[in-house]
Amino acid sequence: MADHLIAIGALVLIFTISTFTSVHMGALALVAAFAVGSSVAGENADDVFGGFPGDLFVILVGVTFLFAIAKNNGTIEWLVHAATRAVRGRIALIPWVMFLITAALTAVGAVVPAAVGVIAPIGMSFCVRYGISPLLMGLLVINGASAGGFSPASVFGSITNGVVERNDLPGNPGLLFLMSFLFNVALSVVAYFLFGGRSLLGRRAEDGGGGAAGTGGALATESAGGGGSVPVAPAGTAPAPGGTTTVAFAPATTDVGPRLDRSRALTLIGLLGMIAGALFLDYNVGLMAFTVVVVLTLVDADAAKGAVDRCAWSTVLLVCGVVTFVGVMERMGTINWLGDSVAKIDSPLIGALLICLIGAVVSAFASTTGILGALIPLAVPFLMDGQVGAVGLIIALAVSSSVVDSSPLSTSGALVTANAPEEQRPQVFSGLMKWGMSMAVIAPVATWALFVVPGQG
Repeated sequence: MADHLIAIGALVLIFTISTFTSVHMGALALVAAFAVGSSVAGENADDVFGGFPGDLFVILVGVTFLFAIAKNNGTIEWLVHAATRAVRGRIALIPWVMFLITAALTAVGAVVPAAVGVIAPIGMSFCVRYGISPLLMGLLVINGASAGGFSPASVFGSITNGVVERNDLPGNPGLLFLMSFLFNVALSVVAYFLFGGRSLLGRRAEDGGGGAAGTGGALATESAGGGGSVPVAPAGTAPAPGGTTTVAFAPATTDVGPRLDRSRALTLIGLLGMIAGALFLDYNVGLMAFTVVVVLTLVDADAAKGAVDRCAWSTVLLVCGVVTFVGVMERMGTINWLGDSVAKIDSPLIGALLICLIGAVVSAFASTTGILGALIPLAVPFLMDGQVGAVGLIIALAVSSSVVDSSPLSTSGALVTANAPEEQRPQVFSGLMKWGMSMAVIAPVATWALFVVPGQG
């Protein structure tokens, strides 16, 4: 028991030190794996590295490498421009466009903070242009990232499905993706009407430059309900006496946006093929991603320049480090000991709720990717008696641990806060803090009720 407590203490230290200092969690986890493995478990370096997740390494590097090329060759820019033009000036749909684009990026392998980092500045530019609440826009971007985050080709999905497979648990990658997506859609609907979405309904905007923020355009106008158009004022501009709205002019431009050239078309085909292969043919996502990368590099060598440097190496180190340390804990029997302790709780349903609450609260302050790698193995012994459905608990744990990323103490929440208009930044921070902390309680209870209770044995 003393050895198990040492290993648990080391895991707590990993999350605590990385949360309150600049030390990287993955590096800490590798050091802890070496220290605990050699001094407590009696393992040598080969034993410790035997738990290194080579399959996850290939997946993480492959999909983020592919995403970097897609950004370099303009595929991401094309997607954003095409989607914003598709709403044809309907301001109420712009936040949902940002939701879907962010979800699409994470679904095909973009790391969640990277996708939020790309889309949040674009979304905030629409807020300034059309008077959309930055809190509303930020939440839909973050929820979109979580919605796509559990596809079989995504980082969160790869981690979760990989841990499930290695622990011989029953899994359902398609159901995990679908339930996560629908749960985040439901959260976004609530956020939409809670933070000003109702006031956007029926409003239209016309932009001579094609409608995308940042692409220029002529006079921005807004439809006045039953016909005709009135000029749109920038966010924060008060109407003049008599109801006249201050007119905002933007530089005229003839820019029609990026075109769908051969390289971008091949990138889209490759991304769709990778998702289809993972969903329907059970192909390895990492190897498919590298295949697409090689083809795209041969077609457009310039797009691959610098792409390796833009791989999510920080996330790769984090995930691989935590999973390596958890491997040491598994070989020591600590994971089984913890799981057995949870399983001894009189009510299996209460034990399942406790696991989900732990995942949500810790993830609000630490790394979601690290939490997923550590908590799912913890639930393995708990699930062995069959009183709680494995698939339902995994879905509940995954969703609970990811939707709290809206907290401004997490990377995604911090990115949205940093990109919000300066004068509204304190309100955005406060709003995200309230929303994120409420999710740490609401999400575990809701997912437990939706996915765990119906599957009780």
